[in-house]
Amino acid sequence: MVDLSMGAPVDPVPDFVRQALAAASDAPGYPLTAGTPQLRAALAAWCVRECRAAPGFGVLPTVGSKELVAWLPTLLGVGPGDVVVFPEVSYPTYEVGARLAGAVPVRADSLTALGPDTRVKLVWVNSPGNPTGRVLPAVHLRKVVDWARERGAVVASDECYLPLGWEETPVSVLDPQVNGGDHRGVLAVHSLSKRSNLAGYRAAFVAGDSALVDELLLVRKHAGLIVPAPVQAAMVAALGDEEHVAVQRERYAARRALLRPALEAAGFRVDHSAAGLYLWVTRGEPAASTVEWFAARGLLTAPGTFYGPGGGAHVRVALTASDADTVTAARRLSDR
Repeated sequence: MVDLSMGAPVDPVPDFVRQALAAASDAPGYPLTAGTPQLRAALAAWCVRECRAAPGFGVLPTVGSKELVAWLPTLLGVGPGDVVVFPEVSYPTYEVGARLAGAVPVRADSLTALGPDTRVKLVWVNSPGNPTGRVLPAVHLRKVVDWARERGAVVASDECYLPLGWEETPVSVLDPQVNGGDHRGVLAVHSLSKRSNLAGYRAAFVAGDSALVDELLLVRKHAGLIVPAPVQAAMVAALGDEEHVAVQRERYAARRALLRPALEAAGFRVDHSAAGLYLWVTRGEPAASTVEWFAARGLLTAPGTFYGPGGGAHVRVALTASDADTVTAARRLSDR
């Protein structure tokens, strides 16, 4: 079987990142929850360079991005009776995090059914989206931020696929054209898993409203949510280099160039998928039937129903298989 269902990197960790990890491995003391001064500087510089963030934002390393997504409502004090909004078709952990906090999870397409007294406390956006690869334009993100600010809610933007724009260029919620140069009530979540193949290192961070970041830091200190010191050193190295990111991006672009036409020739329509690590495909039948069609050809895919009712006729095809497996997958699609 060729596994196209997972978004887990398979390519090697860059040598210089591994060397930075090894050089910092003699770390007998407790690491800083806030991150070393070198890491905080590297995170801030990256946000300015890649997200066009204006000065005045806070940064905080996290133990991978999934941990933060799952626990952010709890860390922010969201609780019973409060509403957490998340995209209609999306990563399941947004809903899981709301339920862990005892809050009410609501998909964005159901917002119109809520009453005027609904206590919306947290709004998740995800661009580029998982699983759809959809890119939200700056004007859309600005409307979300304005809507949330009117209600005193926090906007958390999951931007882990930001470096992987294909037909469209993703925009960060940290960009002044989205937040008006004011980071109040805005948080951006980023990961080094995809850009640097560091999924195994659990290396990620959150940036944005400095008051909110300070709140998160205070709670995380007591909860023991600390990025290990050697990983912090590896993050500094990875964030300071964009050459390896360009190399990895080309790997994904080449795999995408093989799989997309093969899928279309096999009768599938590719929806959205303008950025990110996935192709969101359909041929107008229940997702389970499509998964079975792929499985009969030795290909594993993820059913769209895993990401919500709105994904009932789609499957997600990942670009993270090795080069050899991607060639095999394209050939099996053409041998239908």
